[in-house]
Amino acid sequence: MKRSDNLPENLLALTVKESLGEEAVLLRGFALSIDEELLQHIADITAETSAPFRQMVTPGDHTMSVAMSNCGNLGWVTDANGYRYTREDPLSGRAWPKMPAVFEQLANRAATAAGFNDFKPDACLINKYKPGTRLTLHQDKNEACFSAPIVSVSLGLPATFLFGGSERSHKQKRIALLHGDVVVWGGVSRLNYHGIAPLKAGVHPLTGACRYNLTFRLAG
Repeated sequence: MKRSDNLPENLLALTVKESLGEEAVLLRGFALSIDEELLQHIADITAETSAPFRQMVTPGDHTMSVAMSNCGNLGWVTDANGYRYTREDPLSGRAWPKMPAVFEQLANRAATAAGFNDFKPDACLINKYKPGTRLTLHQDKNEACFSAPIVSVSLGLPATFLFGGSERSHKQKRIALLHGDVVVWGGVSRLNYHGIAPLKAGVHPLTGACRYNLTFRLAG
């Protein structure tokens, strides 16, 4: 397994940085050097005895196609009572699993590389996509403060990231996300609409027929 202590301090120098708009950046391959360690932590966090993946139900009684879990001090949930963050996993009644140090380190370094210093996430939403699953356009607006950025890490099958503007009707960019890519957006772009187009079928050597996404936020 690749270890996080081998993550180079000058990682940005090894990364292709692409602008997606004002204060929104794509860091190509930023997480590649620690991909196996990230995936092992995902497996540990989402084990049946910890916080397994589940398909949550929206307040409108729609079952989400994407399977989800969380780690950190807070976890994002949705049910008939609405969208919100909780300190306990509603399935177990226990606190969400602790956020691994390598997760927090990656999020902090990616945010710094994108121009957002001192990012300390307290929530990591873990999504699992299978072919055909999607995430419709939405804003991340359940957090207590919008001053911190969003850091999103892609692992496994490639996906098409939809990144729009402050209104749902604004034109969206379609960005190909590959294994190891990290997207960071904040500031004037913090509340931009975004989503994932239906995932295409395929097999990745590390994840099989699925894609994982880690989304880091300062929620509390």
